[in-house]
Amino acid sequence: MKKLGLLFLIIFLLGLTFEGLCAPPELKFGVSAPLTGDIAAIGQATKNAALLAQDEANSAGGLKVGSSKRKVRFIIEDDENKPEGTATVFQKLINQDRVLAIIGSQASKCSNAGAPIAEAAKIPQITPWSTNPNVTKGRKFVFRACFIDPFQGKVVAQFAYTKLKAKTAAVLYDIASDYNKGIAEVFRNEFTKTGGKIVNFETYNTKDTDFSAQLTKIRGSDPDVLFLPNYFNEVPLQIKQARQLGIQAKVLGSDGWDDPQLIQLGGKLMEGAYFSNHYAVDNASPALKTFIASYQKKYNAIPDAAAALTYDAAKIIFQAVTKAGKANSLAIRDQIAAIKNFSGITGVITYNGDGDPVKGAVMLRIENGKYVFDSAVNP
Repeated sequence: MKKLGLLFLIIFLLGLTFEGLCAPPELKFGVSAPLTGDIAAIGQATKNAALLAQDEANSAGGLKVGSSKRKVRFIIEDDENKPEGTATVFQKLINQDRVLAIIGSQASKCSNAGAPIAEAAKIPQITPWSTNPNVTKGRKFVFRACFIDPFQGKVVAQFAYTKLKAKTAAVLYDIASDYNKGIAEVFRNEFTKTGGKIVNFETYNTKDTDFSAQLTKIRGSDPDVLFLPNYFNEVPLQIKQARQLGIQAKVLGSDGWDDPQLIQLGGKLMEGAYFSNHYAVDNASPALKTFIASYQKKYNAIPDAAAALTYDAAKIIFQAVTKAGKANSLAIRDQIAAIKNFSGITGVITYNGDGDPVKGAVMLRIENGKYVFDSAVNP
């Protein structure tokens, strides 16, 4: 009996081994995210959303590719929110890990560093959160899941002039960041076009913490609104110093504000401020509500826009792989480029010959420590 039991055990183990050898290989995709550095919270949200999409796909047996189903694996690397770090990550993902497509990065300066590498290797890249136009410009393999700054800047400028009745505006932005610089310039141009006047256009450099010289100039102009197109980790200190100098202007921002740390750091100073964003939790569609509930259950946190856009980027890639019917980067690229009316949780996405989707934006107001939907703007 013992010999018979041993024989069955050997047959069973051989069966498992055979099954493992016959299982189709995983579909490998890369993620370049700022897991450390000054916007590490955005990187963690990116990682969370990618793993949520991965788990959902694998729970369903994997993605259908041709006649079989294949499991999904995201290889997530830390680019430290540095362009040089992003370049290193992209090289690894493409040359060492042999991924089929890449999600990332999040900051425009990093996506701008990774995009030429993905383009040269002909590996599809989708950045979830990079709104600077240069990221996709002139490239066939680079896409984004978000709107671009010319649209976002126009939305904020028109909101300031029309909704807030502002006639004068001051701007303070990080000149070393592609994102901050780009949207500041768009806002300046659009606000002027609407009939408003830019009274100050002040700059600083990344990691600066003393803005008193610039804000003193702004105080002298007494603007109706102060536009801060900067990241969530910088804005609270800038508002604090502005209020300490006696600046009473209404404060506006952009999608770089969307992180829970904004209110944690700024507290009551953030009350009454507005910013543009990709979605509003309190104005969510049924699909977005399902995503928010799943994310909350898994991570005990409300997802920010970077997370929601990462989830959309993953789903776009999944659809492209399934429609391509094969694990081939060129075929996946062609299927992404052909996407029309994709129902993402952050809006409907269509690519019209380039990597920029046509999408709407929302304006949020900070009220009682929460982000409150104010209005929606479509192209």
